[in-house]
Order: sequence, then C-alpha cells, then structure tokens
Amino acid sequence: MDNFQYIAILPEIGLTVMAMVALFMDVYLPNGQRRSIAIVSFIGLMILSIVPLIFPPIDSTATYWGGMIRYDALAQMFKVMVILAGAISCLLAIDTKSLGERGEYYLIVIVATLGATLVASAADMIMLFVALETISIPLYILAAFRRDDQRSSESGMKYFLFGSFSSAVMMYGLSFIYGFSNETNLYAIAQWLGGEAFSTNPVPVLAAMVMVFVGFGFKVSAVPFHFWTPDVYEGAPTPVTAFVSVASKAASFAILVRFFLAVFPESLMIGGISIQAYWAPMMAILATLTMTIGNVLALWQSNIKRMLAYSSVAQAGYVLIGIAAIQSQTELGVASVAFYLFMYTFTNLLSFAVVILFSEATGSESIKDFAGLSRRSPALAITMTIAFLSLAGLPPTAGFIGKFFLFNAAVEAGLTWLAVVGVLNSLVALYYYLVVVKIIYVDRSEDADKPIAVSNPYRWVLAITTIAVIALGTFAVSPVFNWARESARSLFV
Repeated sequence: MDNFQYIAILPEIGLTVMAMVALFMDVYLPNGQRRSIAIVSFIGLMILSIVPLIFPPIDSTATYWGGMIRYDALAQMFKVMVILAGAISCLLAIDTKSLGERGEYYLIVIVATLGATLVASAADMIMLFVALETISIPLYILAAFRRDDQRSSESGMKYFLFGSFSSAVMMYGLSFIYGFSNETNLYAIAQWLGGEAFSTNPVPVLAAMVMVFVGFGFKVSAVPFHFWTPDVYEGAPTPVTAFVSVASKAASFAILVRFFLAVFPESLMIGGISIQAYWAPMMAILATLTMTIGNVLALWQSNIKRMLAYSSVAQAGYVLIGIAAIQSQTELGVASVAFYLFMYTFTNLLSFAVVILFSEATGSESIKDFAGLSRRSPALAITMTIAFLSLAGLPPTAGFIGKFFLFNAAVEAGLTWLAVVGVLNSLVALYYYLVVVKIIYVDRSEDADKPIAVSNPYRWVLAITTIAVIALGTFAVSPVFNWARESARSLFV
C-alpha cells in the first residue's frame, strides 16, 4: 500500500516532468524549432493518459498522502479524460499564428492539466481548492495570451474577475464547513454531519453548501454563473477555448459529484428526510435553467465561438440532469455523467479543431462565412457535421448515447419531467446546429474554389476525435459505459 502512494499520483509526477521538459525546450531551442514542443507535449501526454489504465485502483476506499488523494475508478476515468484533452489541445496550437512557436503555452497547458488530474482525485478541501486554482490561474493567463489582441486581454480580465469572485465565495463556504466540523477531509466531514450537532441546526451548513456550489457553478458554466463564458470563449485563442471547454468542465464535474456524494450522502438526514431530497431538486432546477437559457441564447449568435459557448452552457445543463438523478445511491446518475463528459471531450475538441483550421485560413469566425465549406474542404465539412450531430444528440454519434443515458437516469430517479425538458431542449439545439450544417453544404461562397489546407498534426487530431465520436456512439458504448459504472460504484463503497 505504501508503494501505491506513488502509483496513485504517477500521472501527476509525469505531468510535472513534462512541464519541466517543455520549459527547458522553450529555453534552449532556437526560433523556428519550437513547434517541436507541441509534438513532444502531445506524445508525452498521450503516453501519460495510458498510465491510469496500466495501474488501476486497488482499493476504492483508500486515501493517500495524508488523506488528500483518493484514487478510485472515478479518478482513474477523469484523469484519462483530462490528460487526453490536454494532449489534443497541445496539438491544436501547433499551426496557429499566435501560439505555435510559444513554448510557454504548452507549459501552461500541462500545468493546468496537472491541476485537473488532482481535482479529479481530491478527497480533502485543501487539496480541492489548491487543485482548482492550479487549473484556474493558468487558464486566466491562457485566455489573455494574445497580448496584442484587445479581445483576448478583455476575456482574460473578465475570466480572472469572475473566477476570483467565485473562488472567494467557494472558499468562504469551505471555511464555514471546516469551522463547523473541524475537519478538512471530505469523508470525515460526512461523519460529523451525521452527528447531533448538524441535525439540531442544519441551516448554516446548508448555506455553506450553497456557497460552495457557487464556485462549482462558475467552473461548469451553470446558470446564473455563466456570464463569463461567451466573452472568454470568443476572445481567447481558439485552442485555449477548446481546452477550457472540456478539461476544466470535466474536472469540475468530477469533484462536484465527489463532493456532494461524499459530504452529503443519502444517509444524512434533516428532519427525517434525506439531504439529497433537498439538493437534488435544486440541481434539477439549475439543469432546467442552464439548458434552456444556453440553447435559447445560442439561437441568436452569429459568431461560431459564441454559439459554441452558449452550447457549452447548455451541455452543462444536460450533465446536471445526471447529477440531479443521483438519488437513493443509484449508480446510473454518476455513470451517465462520466460517460457524457467522456464523449463531450472528443466531440467539442473535434468541433473546435475545424473552427481553428477555418479561422486560421480565412481570418473569420462568423457563421455565415462557413458557406461553401463542403466545396473548399469536404473533410472539414463532414467532421464538423459529425461533431454538431453529436452535440445535438443524433445517432449514430456519441452524443445520442450520452443523452440517452442522462435522460434514462432522470426517468429512473423519478424525474421524468426533467427528461422531457431535456428532450425539448435537444430539439431547440438541433435547430442551430443544423443551421450551420445547412450553411456549410447549401449556401454558396465566392471563395468556394479556394481549398483549406489541413496539416499532418491536424489530420491526427481530426482522425482521433472523429473516430472516438463514432466509436462511442456504436461499438465502444459497452466498455466505456461499464467503465463509467465502475467509476460510479467506487463512490458508493
């Protein structure tokens, strides 16, 4: 068990080494050769993404490093997820004008990925907060990475201000919980809450829970904490937007699930009623608001990145359906969340890869300028279509299976009305996704005879993500969902 302490954080050790490698390569490589940092970072992170699979958890209830880390199947799955997202994000930047030769970009992405892996396995409030800030601070820097671009500077400042405020509120809630329980370990706090002190005066702890959720709500772009999303997505360099949209969201949902199930389990009662009967409806209402507002606002967007920003808000609403369905110790809710985020990682990276290639070739991010893309680059047109069909939830893509599991979890939890709201929102989303597909294939452009070149690194990105989106909607459903079920089961041990 003592030796496993190091195995439990082997990906983090590897990421630290990779960060040092990227730093030294940036210092010593001459100009013109620093694109190789992207290749090295991509290969290194892809190798590290396999490490959790080679060394699976041996005891889902064990904690390591003084109770700071819990390495279970949930941590394993989300570590693989965010490291893959970091690897692909490094490759996305290789041919962009503002990032390709900037070695510090890859260093910062690796550090943010390190924070995301720690968040996924955090079992202590101190580790939780430090890991979240290890993601957030690098992302503030990346959002403002193009210093000569006013939009990038503005997005970085907005991201920093909103993020700092939400972190402060969350820290205030965590400090209340520590003050009440005199514990920082999530599972020890649950034991204290099961005692008489909480049952006789639950209101302050519930208020602290709401403050903690403010921090999580910001990280996952849940309404009403989503205001930063469109401006940051539009202003940040597009590879940064792609990374923020998947890695930060996945890690934040991982710790959100762990936190609420560890600290507020079903066995915790208030007035003879399980505490989940209080926070599950709150999650259902937030899911409804987040889905609806995200999809409705996406309808009016003319910029592809802003449209994908509001789409990301709506996607967070779908995931909150799975979290609202976590009642009566059911595994299906957690498993549906894990599977959906796994498929969403590849789907969103695929859509942003096409946006990057198009914007670098044309200098435009306007949706109307995608007209004629099917004639300029049939490969980009078909991959963008696959990505959007997956985001909309149509078969045979991964998005259809992901939404099916989420809505099924809601029905099994007695939240049929929430599943119906999710289906109706999916129909709204289908409209604005298909509008873009229609522009790509039907509308004409004066530049239809100007092909868009796709470099070899981007061929790899498009191939990996497209295959993953199709595979997760067909033959890979069972193994990945079984893995997601195992990750869910590890939380209820």
